[in-house]
Amino acid sequence: MGKVRDILKSKGGAVFSVEPTITVYKAIEQMCDRNIGGLLIVENGKLAGIFTERDYARKLILKGKSSKDTPIRELMTPSPFTVTADNTIEDCMNLMTQKHIRHLPVVDGDKLVGVISIGDVVKQIIEDQKSIIEHLEHYITS
Repeated sequence: MGKVRDILKSKGGAVFSVEPTITVYKAIEQMCDRNIGGLLIVENGKLAGIFTERDYARKLILKGKSSKDTPIRELMTPSPFTVTADNTIEDCMNLMTQKHIRHLPVVDGDKLVGVISIGDVVKQIIEDQKSIIEHLEHYITS
């Protein structure tokens, strides 16, 4: 099975991040503009948390807060689960399933090098399976 580095190689290592002081409204605007479901929160160059659509849906209105007045720090998930480029796709799939999460920041030591989503993982699994099927078909027909 493939590794996280395979996903990053095909999708690139673009990381969309914000400071924890940005308002929830501004974060949602950025997510909408970039068509992404989550933003990494970086403070002093280090990963401090993650903010996702799920955080917005479950934590803002239910706590009686306003998106234009609330800093993202109050709603983010602090210290998110992370993976490295050496983790397997299966590792990521298991972690995402067990922890009910959809995004995994990719780190190299203290350095943030990317982020993968459940969609990236599923896409990689499908590509790996297609390759296996092609190899088996070639083996059978030759």
